[in-house]
Amino acid sequence: MHKTVVTALLGSLLMASGLAWAHDVKVVTGFKNPESVVVDKVGRVYVSEIGEFDKDGDGQISVIDADGKPKVFAKGLNDPKGLAFVGNDLYVADKDRILKIGKDGQWTVLVDKGAFPSLPKFLNDLEPDFAGDYLFVSDSGDIANQGGTSGAIYRITLATGKVSTVINHQQDARIKSPNGLWMDDTGEVLIYVDFASGILYKLDLLNRHLIELANGFGGGDGLALGANKKLYISDYVNGKVFSLSVEDEVKLEKQGFQSAADIGITPDGKTLLVPDMKAGTVTWVHLH
Repeated sequence: MHKTVVTALLGSLLMASGLAWAHDVKVVTGFKNPESVVVDKVGRVYVSEIGEFDKDGDGQISVIDADGKPKVFAKGLNDPKGLAFVGNDLYVADKDRILKIGKDGQWTVLVDKGAFPSLPKFLNDLEPDFAGDYLFVSDSGDIANQGGTSGAIYRITLATGKVSTVINHQQDARIKSPNGLWMDDTGEVLIYVDFASGILYKLDLLNRHLIELANGFGGGDGLALGANKKLYISDYVNGKVFSLSVEDEVKLEKQGFQSAADIGITPDGKTLLVPDMKAGTVTWVHLH
């Protein structure tokens, strides 16, 4: 899907009720702290389940097939969060490391914590570049302390596993607790939402110039682009999903979640998948 770069600053937030704009398709229950959702090319839905926070080894990735029932795909993870496909391989931000999972569900450590320029605190979302050469990963830092001074965004070279810093709190104090990531198809623009400030930023990767696009997203979590060219933003703290149009209009599309986490999108871009960590559910929301 061709991605449209959102470039202009938002003048004001226009928050209207989203019930007329998005409708539930189905809800799958029974997950333990589902954090992120990603869909493969044939429509299988993968869900990262943290399990018990800070308990290593009880996390897993589940897959939802056509029958609508979740099955364990990979197990023995720590606190898995962000997911991303590159080719047939599934990558996972697992607490303080990055895992690579093959089609058989067997995983290996692509990048351990010691390979990062600074020891990661809270690796969160993943986003590949358009060519599939790199993975971008957000470190939300010390979540309990508004990210503290450890918030950062890193770039991983998949061929070598080398990690480099894209931007961090020391370089720009606005980098507090970066969470959801979305990259355009030029490879020059990375958009991210900050969990601590609720601000959506555009980052020019060529000069590290940071521009505020919109704000008011509370605990900003996941980002996804729809076929309608709207960028969707989930608000974990307030249980809401917003959209940002190419006309710079922000709308409240869906509310009522206990904790809307890292959203995903179907391959056709017409259905949003919303994991609700506290409710233990994944909801399909049809987009207009």
